[in-house]
Amino acid sequence: MTIFLFLIILAVLVLVHEAGHFFVAKFFKIRVDEFGFGFPPRLFSVSRGETRYSFNLIPFGGFVKIFGEDGAEEVKNGEESRNFSRKPRSVQALVLVAGIVGNFLLAWILISAGFMVGLPAPVGEELGLPVTDAALTVVEVLPDSPASRAEFLAGDKIISLSQDERILENPSTDSASAFIANTKSGAINVAVKRGSELFSFSVEPSSDVLEGRPAIGIAMDMLGVVRLPIHRAVLEGAKTTVFLSAEVARALALFIKDAFAGTADIKNLAGPVGIAGLVGEARAQGVAPLLSLTALISINLALINLIPFPALDGGRLLFVAIEAVRRKPIPAKIAQYANAAGFLVLLLFLVFITYHDIARLFN
Repeated sequence: MTIFLFLIILAVLVLVHEAGHFFVAKFFKIRVDEFGFGFPPRLFSVSRGETRYSFNLIPFGGFVKIFGEDGAEEVKNGEESRNFSRKPRSVQALVLVAGIVGNFLLAWILISAGFMVGLPAPVGEELGLPVTDAALTVVEVLPDSPASRAEFLAGDKIISLSQDERILENPSTDSASAFIANTKSGAINVAVKRGSELFSFSVEPSSDVLEGRPAIGIAMDMLGVVRLPIHRAVLEGAKTTVFLSAEVARALALFIKDAFAGTADIKNLAGPVGIAGLVGEARAQGVAPLLSLTALISINLALINLIPFPALDGGRLLFVAIEAVRRKPIPAKIAQYANAAGFLVLLLFLVFITYHDIARLFN
């Protein structure tokens, strides 16, 4: 189910991104030859009007083939006005940036929907938003800890802790920490709510997690729910989208800087397998966390495409900018070779990240 849900999310994100290119190209009367879901080899395709819609073997992506985009197509009489490369540079830039804008807009819609459904929020912080239904919530599970082995998940709401005659209901952060730390020996029972389901875990605190006192390996915080009416949700959704975009851009810039310095940590990256795992965790927590995660992935997709690297939208925008400054087009062969090389590098990087995702699973 998780894999299927992940593929649906990926398909929606790609559809929105490529639809941005597609509709803006159509708006400016540019011919679109193919709308591809995934990357070749092609499985099957259907044609509607002048556009072929293809479904390809590699599902992690998609593309729109726009007439004249690589500058190498033969242009027949009467087709000049429908050729991408014959359009003004401003129009070319609008077509290229449309997919990125589409992903930002999708993130805004998803986050706004999350606020209407109810998004998790910390209790006691000055958010300026109404927080209700506060509960002690697991915000992190340490790897190779008693909690990890007992299959706790981030987002689990702790209902009670018990051991023999000791019972703690409706715990706070301090009372739960004290209950665990005062456990002399043996396992404790922890009742949690995950989404709409109730679970009970038996877990034995260990002194190996925190030096000096027993612990089970979870970070906890009092979290509630922010649930807003539609007009307020749309406004807060926009603010949150801008905030998350800035944070992701900052993290992405730092990773690129570290990559050039040779100090980038591959452990901080997640490929398709890692993201699928996150989707599974978010699904277990409910609709709102799943909407938030999908929005975050959409923001990541938008910002990655802004990077001025060949084969990405940002690389093509860079070519358009260079052509505008030079007042003449970049030779078609150079653009083709650059984009092909860029695509190969991106594909190899995807394989590399996926390998590390799988290795982490086995470790």
